[in-house]
Amino acid sequence: MRQHVRDSLKVYLVMGLEGHVGLSAYEIAEAALDGGVTMLQLREKNAPLPQVLEEGRRLRELCRRRGIPFLVNDRVDVALLLDADGVHVGQDDIPGSDARRLLGPDKIVGISAGTTAEANAALAAEPDYLGIGPIYATSTKEDAGAPIGTGLIREVSALRPDMPLVGIGGITASNAAAVIAAGGAGVAVVSAITKQPDPAAAAKELLARVTAAEQS
Repeated sequence: MRQHVRDSLKVYLVMGLEGHVGLSAYEIAEAALDGGVTMLQLREKNAPLPQVLEEGRRLRELCRRRGIPFLVNDRVDVALLLDADGVHVGQDDIPGSDARRLLGPDKIVGISAGTTAEANAALAAEPDYLGIGPIYATSTKEDAGAPIGTGLIREVSALRPDMPLVGIGGITASNAAAVIAAGGAGVAVVSAITKQPDPAAAAKELLARVTAAEQS
């Protein structure tokens, strides 16, 4: 499972249901997958639940047709209703061990960490991957906190080389390589794809930078 997850973390798109410059969320996702996105997470905090379920099913089916894992942020109940491939939980969400118990052993469980203590606690739950960040300053997530750089990725990858790590927070094509160099399996992005005029081109560029960093 972890090798499959590691491969799927290269360019991890985290998105809500908001469109941009004439594109709906679904069209953004479709273009991003065309460009090479390898995993997609639905993180929607504001839309009514019926809308989340309706549009979430369309995104799930899109990902399924492309063979790309589809995860839900925070809401294990929504992940179950959508038959998602997994869930990503933060420090203030349902504990990762409980998410695993509810979803079962065949689903992906990712956990966020921004400090050594948080990483150690998350590792104790044996997730399928850790999301480390915010790596750089970001305005996408209001409660993200101060940027931490790539040091924690380097630290955790040395401690647990078997654990796939993905960096998140302020990552763009120009700084993605540093995350891979520190030991990350990939980069998780929001606006670097969703807010771009050409999401497919943005995803393609990110994948190229990650692939080049892996080979260097």
